[in-house]
Amino acid sequence: MPRPTSDVHAFEAHAPDADLDDLRARLAAARLPEAETVYRAAPDPRRWEQGVPLADLVDVVNYWRTGYDWRSFEERLNRIGQFRTTIDDLGIHFLHRRSARADATPLILTHGWPDSIARFIDAVDELADPKDADAPAFHVVVPSLPGFGYSDKPATTGWGTEKIAAAWVELMGRLGYGKFAAHGGDWGGNITTVLGGRFPAHVLGIHTTFAEGPPELTTDGLTAAERKWIEETRDFWRHRAAYAKQQATRPQTIGYSLVDSPVGLLAWILDKFAEWSDTEDSPFETISRDRVLDDVTLYWLTRTGASAARIYYESHNSLDPELRVDVPSALTMYPRDVEKCPRPWAQERYRQIVRWRTPEIGGHFPSLEVPEYFVKDLQEGLGAVLAANR
Repeated sequence: MPRPTSDVHAFEAHAPDADLDDLRARLAAARLPEAETVYRAAPDPRRWEQGVPLADLVDVVNYWRTGYDWRSFEERLNRIGQFRTTIDDLGIHFLHRRSARADATPLILTHGWPDSIARFIDAVDELADPKDADAPAFHVVVPSLPGFGYSDKPATTGWGTEKIAAAWVELMGRLGYGKFAAHGGDWGGNITTVLGGRFPAHVLGIHTTFAEGPPELTTDGLTAAERKWIEETRDFWRHRAAYAKQQATRPQTIGYSLVDSPVGLLAWILDKFAEWSDTEDSPFETISRDRVLDDVTLYWLTRTGASAARIYYESHNSLDPELRVDVPSALTMYPRDVEKCPRPWAQERYRQIVRWRTPEIGGHFPSLEVPEYFVKDLQEGLGAVLAANR
């Protein structure tokens, strides 16, 4: 492997005991509102109509305070391998798991909001060293977005998706990866699209669960199912996107609550895990409480509720309408995701779709909801991408 071109330093996560004690004290002293007025007995589908139900929140708060083990998540991150480097005067944190396979391909995985590197924690090992010898193997890099987790918080504006994509190219180059594949969902999907469109000399191809066609496309010729996708997406942005409007316009205001109150932070994030997952009632039907709390506790301990929210201020609706992706692309639209792009629309931006899948189950967080399917789909999708490069 080529030697890194700039300093990359090993990093270990270890929160002070005092911070964990403070978290538990705040949880014990939390002031909670009364129960929501729409509450009925489970499994009433309206239980979450006004947001996280009080009974559900109390249950998670009690487990967070008395049963959850942050140290086990820290140890897992440290076992994978954590590092930091400085790009454009900003410290960037990332996981880096090299494969033992000689034929492994470099791969960068980018998370979104309200998740973190925890989004991919259950996928890294299998992607690096798959049990199936015929499956492709990858040198896996999982960076924390600027303002998220153990990456630094930007002190000035400008760290939007375009700049982040350019930083990822620099990061991969420092690791000796001049060419690599990329995957992402949510904001990570947007950044992955920018990577494929702006940096084809470095990006072998992409896999994404978030595809966005150019604006002002016609619905003529779409199937009934595709038209339903469009209506569902429009309904989401009209009626269920207050969080995005808030973070895109006033991230500092909501940030005070997210950094000061662990219960407020939990409710803000848990609401999205519930609404965006492929479940009937609770997000914990498919995602463990521990994994959700890994994510929320990472936000809490790093005090990144406000800084992470600013990605909306920096990049909401900012994807260049003229951007086209000519590298091989594999796209997967999960049925309960909040946005699903019809293939005819996707083809207007992604010019070389080598694989398209619409699974029967899964939502916005497939790597956490259906991890085995997600890994297999990612392996096969990137396998098609790599085959197109041969």
